[in-house]
Amino acid sequence: MRYRLVVITMIASGPACSHSKQDDRNLDRKWTGRPVAVPENLVTFRSRESNVETNILSGSRSPTGRRGGGMVKTPGYRTRTCALLLVFSGGAVACLLGAGSPTQPVESATAGALAAPSRPSGDCADLLSGLTTRERVAQLIMAGADPGQERATAGLVRDEHVGAIFIGGTSTRLLTGGRLAAISAMAGIPLLTAVDEEGGRVQRIDDLDGATPSARTLAATSSPDQARALGYSRGRQLLDRGVTMDLAPVADVSDAPAKSVIGDRSFSVDPAVVTRYAGAFADGLRAAGVTPVLKHFPGHGNASGDSHRLLPRTPPLTVLESHDLKPYEMLLPAGAPAVMMGHLDVPGLTGGLPASLSAAAYELLRGKYRFDGVAMTDDLGAMRAITDRFGLAEAATRALVAGADLVLWSSPEPVSPVLDRLEHAVAAGELPQSRLGEALSRVVHLKTGCTP
Repeated sequence: MRYRLVVITMIASGPACSHSKQDDRNLDRKWTGRPVAVPENLVTFRSRESNVETNILSGSRSPTGRRGGGMVKTPGYRTRTCALLLVFSGGAVACLLGAGSPTQPVESATAGALAAPSRPSGDCADLLSGLTTRERVAQLIMAGADPGQERATAGLVRDEHVGAIFIGGTSTRLLTGGRLAAISAMAGIPLLTAVDEEGGRVQRIDDLDGATPSARTLAATSSPDQARALGYSRGRQLLDRGVTMDLAPVADVSDAPAKSVIGDRSFSVDPAVVTRYAGAFADGLRAAGVTPVLKHFPGHGNASGDSHRLLPRTPPLTVLESHDLKPYEMLLPAGAPAVMMGHLDVPGLTGGLPASLSAAAYELLRGKYRFDGVAMTDDLGAMRAITDRFGLAEAATRALVAGADLVLWSSPEPVSPVLDRLEHAVAAGELPQSRLGEALSRVVHLKTGCTP
């Protein structure tokens, strides 16, 4: 078997790699690059959509001579998408979530190459200065798009000026033929385009690019380095289809049966294992140019039920802090760009409200867990933890007032009533200008790299 030597060098400096002395006591964070032997047969993958092979080291493409081909095999999982194995010495958290340029060949990565991708610079306030109030609140919306309705999706961006769209459902039409890229080009401020590509039973591009294992299977059969490699290769596939954000990985801690609401979507019942694998997969996504979203803060793994059906109750906050929240304690200070707030009632914290609508939950996230990235909600439009109590417009308003930066609904609901409600909330002082400005700065910084 032929091998290629690839040297990756990382340095612990810069904003994406900032850490404290306490962090160094928590984990050994010495990230010195060393040679990694990568079998030649593991550096290409085949798309099911076209007869093209892509070498993920060089970025070169070549015809396969046949249509499709699925995915090559890698050790540890029978049908895993192949990818570069990035192996680092030291801990599994420091700088895990540093980003990389989606167009840079991985083999040329050197010190600092996994810092933030090249994006427009400048002051975020300058980008926002010409926007009306309606356009400003629209930037804080991730609206559900019907993946089979290209024209309606284009209207969300061109006419309603939403800042983000979520592509769910079973149709893959928007993810083929450059359609999503064409819609994204209509946005005045870059558009976030999201799917929830977790692997296992939550996948969106498996019919196009092959299936990937569940988080639980991945952790049981592969190393963190292979998880990072899988995140990278999947991220490149998503980016090629116009997707810039993946609502993954799941950072919940659970050993519940596989098909339960979290189940095999969790990497493990061991918080340390979840930390290593969720961090590695997120690192791979971000190195590919796709923003990962850790979910579901403050921990859905041991909650009492499914938030699609009811408002689940978690164990008391003191229990969460000693167990379910450990992955966030490790990963968030390392530079995670985005976190999803779950629809969870947390005794000792939320007072019967879903965490996604609770100011106390956002204060916990920002305070004790030192998170300064984009905090987004779980689905406000199709989960009974919310819809049994609030309409969509009211839930979106309450979430933003409480501390969310981005509100999500997955179904193609009308956007105008939500914008009307948010405009009124701003005019009435219910949604303070300071809170609006804070959320806008975070979202636009994530999308453009501008200075908040």
